[in-house]
Amino acid sequence: MAAPDHLFNLRNNFYLGAYQAAINNSNLSNLSPDDAIERDSIVFRSYIALGSYQLAISEIDSSAPTSLQAVKLLALYLSDPSSKESTIASLQEWLSDLAIANNPTLRLIAGIIFMHEQDFNEALKHTNAGGTMELHALNVQIFLKMHRSDYAERQLRVMQQTDEDHTLTQLANAWINLAVGGSKIQEAYLIFQDFSEKYPMTSLILNGRAVCCMHMGNFDEAETLLLEALNKDAKDPETMANLVVCSLHLGKPTSRFLSQLKLSHPDHLLVKRISAAEENFDRAVQSVA
Repeated sequence: MAAPDHLFNLRNNFYLGAYQAAINNSNLSNLSPDDAIERDSIVFRSYIALGSYQLAISEIDSSAPTSLQAVKLLALYLSDPSSKESTIASLQEWLSDLAIANNPTLRLIAGIIFMHEQDFNEALKHTNAGGTMELHALNVQIFLKMHRSDYAERQLRVMQQTDEDHTLTQLANAWINLAVGGSKIQEAYLIFQDFSEKYPMTSLILNGRAVCCMHMGNFDEAETLLLEALNKDAKDPETMANLVVCSLHLGKPTSRFLSQLKLSHPDHLLVKRISAAEENFDRAVQSVA
C-alpha cells in the first residue's frame, strides 16, 4: 500500500494558483526531511508568485538546502532586473557543479529563468530529461512557446503514463489543446470547468476558462470570468492582458487595463508587442512626413 502523500493538497493549491491557500495550509506535521524541504520550496515559491520576493530572499540563508537556494535565486532574478546577469551567472555556476546539478528543483528553476529569458534551448538543457511532473509540465510550456506542439504532446504522453489524473497532466493537456485549437478548445474548456467544480476558484482557472471562451468567440462570458479573476487578484498580469484582448473584441476601452499592465509588468509580452507596434507606426508616420 502506497504511503500517504502529505503534500498533495499543498502542491495542488500551488499548481492551480491558490498561492495564499498554499501558504496558509503549509503547517504540516510528520513530514520526512525531504518532504519538509519540498514543503518549504512550495511555500517560498508561493510567496514569490504573490510578488513577495524579499521575504524569500531574507528568510533563505546560505546554509539552506540546494532546493531552497535555487528558489532564492528565482526571487533574486524576478525582484531586480538590474541584477539578472549576476543571478544567471550564479545559476550557471551551480549547474556546472556535478554535486548539485541534478537537483530537480535547481533544474526546474533553471528552466523557469531561461524560459523568462526566451532562451528555450538553454532551458531545455536542464529540463528535458524530466524526472518530475513539474519538469515535464515545464517542458510542455517551453515546447509550446517554441511552437512545437508535437514535442509538447510527447511530454504529455509521458505524464499520462505516469499519472493521467494528476493536476499538472490535466493542465498540460489543456495548454496543448489551446495551442492546437479547433475542436480541441472545447476539451480545454471542459478541463478548466472540471477544475472549477472540484477546487476553489483561482485566477489561473478563471483565465483558462476565459481564454477558451475567447477562442470560441464567447467574449461576453470571457469578460465576466476575467472581471471575476481581477477581483481575486487585481495585479495578475495574465488577467489584465486577457482583458485588453477581450475588450478590443467587444469594442470597449482598453486603456485602463493596458496602463495597469504597463505600470506593473513592463516586460510582459503584450506590452512589448504593443510598444513595438507603436514604434513602427511612429516610424512610418515620420517617413511619410
